[in-house]
Amino acid sequence: MMKNLFLSVVILFTALTAAAQDAAQLHQTAREFMRQGDYANAILVLNRAVKLDEKNIEIAKDLGLNYYFAKEYNKALEIYKPILERPDADDQCFQIAGDIYLALDNPKECEKVYRRGLKQFPNSGALYNELGKLLWAQKDYSAIKQWEKGIETDPGFSKNYYNACKHYYFTTDKTWGILYGEIFLNIEPSSPAAPEIKNILLESYKKLFADADLEKNNTEKNSFVQAFLQTMNKQSALASSGINTASLTMIRTRFILDWFNDFGNKFPFKLFELQRQLLQEGMFEAYNQWIFTAAQNLPAYQNWITINAAEYNELNRFQKGRIFKIPAGQFYHKTPQ
Repeated sequence: MMKNLFLSVVILFTALTAAAQDAAQLHQTAREFMRQGDYANAILVLNRAVKLDEKNIEIAKDLGLNYYFAKEYNKALEIYKPILERPDADDQCFQIAGDIYLALDNPKECEKVYRRGLKQFPNSGALYNELGKLLWAQKDYSAIKQWEKGIETDPGFSKNYYNACKHYYFTTDKTWGILYGEIFLNIEPSSPAAPEIKNILLESYKKLFADADLEKNNTEKNSFVQAFLQTMNKQSALASSGINTASLTMIRTRFILDWFNDFGNKFPFKLFELQRQLLQEGMFEAYNQWIFTAAQNLPAYQNWITINAAEYNELNRFQKGRIFKIPAGQFYHKTPQ
């Protein structure tokens, strides 16, 4: 009797293991179809994988996601509604579900889902970014609070820097657009959005040095901003001949030297530490060419690369060989609540 029971358990366990293996193989096949943009075949395969392993949330997520990509939004929502009730749902589940509601032209439910997700995952940079974009599309400019919160709680997530940079560029701000834009470039140096942000950075420096006295019209009481503007103000004379790659390289070199003399210990900041490292290792000129000449005159930058191939290659290897991330605790911008 016990022997038969044991045999039955073994057979059942073997069958379940085989089913799980089959489901995993089907999932892998479906992901290959996803990579090819063949969402119909991915859906076909994933529906079979779900039947074999109903508890696997990753398979269910991909099934709903493929319906979303295929613009079958109601079917995608049918998949994601029960996913959101699962204890193993992650922040990505809420992000995708919100995106589905948005595709169904239901921004109210979309916002509810993002905010519900943030209650469960208060450090999700992706959810803060999506909520900010939703608010911005509705002309609710409190969107910046969401992007700032995403930067504070999830400093490795790049998209909040991108959106915050663009927001501040269109305001009277002269500090945060520059800092957030350059941080974005270092997190995602090969991003399709990099040329846009490089151009914003170049124009933002022109805006910064438009007044001879950078501190005169500053109304922000933030001590980090005051330190930034005070240190930049020392370089004002270098901007007298205009803002271009050459003048910015000099300005930013002097800025880094002065910053670490006066404020480096008080305000540790990964971006400025990176600039100092590039300066010390002889890559700072190439780095500034990569940002500002590429923005101002792309043919001139391509010509610079041809003439300075070794410097370009060294910077390129450096950028590909490291991950840039602002450490926790280096958030110095508190937006008004």
